[in-house]
Amino acid sequence: MFSYKKLMLNTVLVGAMVGVGSLMAQTQSANLKPVGPGNTESAKPADTAKPVAAVPAGYVVGDSDVLHVNVWKEPEVSQTVVVRTDGNISLPLINEVKVSGLTPLQIQDLVAERLKGFLNNPQVTVTVAEIRSKRAFITGEVARPGTYSLNAETTVLQLIAQAGGFTPFAKKDSVVVLRTEQGKQTRLKFKYKQVVQGKQTEQNIALHPGDTVVVP
Repeated sequence: MFSYKKLMLNTVLVGAMVGVGSLMAQTQSANLKPVGPGNTESAKPADTAKPVAAVPAGYVVGDSDVLHVNVWKEPEVSQTVVVRTDGNISLPLINEVKVSGLTPLQIQDLVAERLKGFLNNPQVTVTVAEIRSKRAFITGEVARPGTYSLNAETTVLQLIAQAGGFTPFAKKDSVVVLRTEQGKQTRLKFKYKQVVQGKQTEQNIALHPGDTVVVP
């Protein structure tokens, strides 16, 4: 009888130990969550910077444009600069660089070549951070008069649309484009109704930097 009770006690103790071991295994398994698409608590990638708005291929840099010049592994040389009215920018080590009239690719090759006298195999990237040189103006009876960048070829009709269209008081057939060439200002007429009806569409000219569209 004593042997039977001892056997039963040993059986109970063994069962309890197995149960505790199983519970510990389940707890460890729950704590070791796999990292993957199904796990909402998995590590998230670091936030990346928002891309700068793309400029057209072959864009030619002009006065007042904002450029970002990045030299790989050289933070002291990397700069965000404004193209001055003389067409130059200033950079550490190489000082003045003439960039007006060049594309970003041409500028980065020029800067890399100039830096070779100071750095070993410089890797240069030039991007246009902000276009300021190619702008047109619109004033008068439009929803949003102001200054607009000519990032691509823009007609009078397109600029009016960008400015939110005419107000109810606009004289749509009395629009003029003021353009200054070689120091002389010219007035180019734009009659909205004729253009939208497909008549005399040559009035819908492509705007030049510095043009002002006047909507009376």
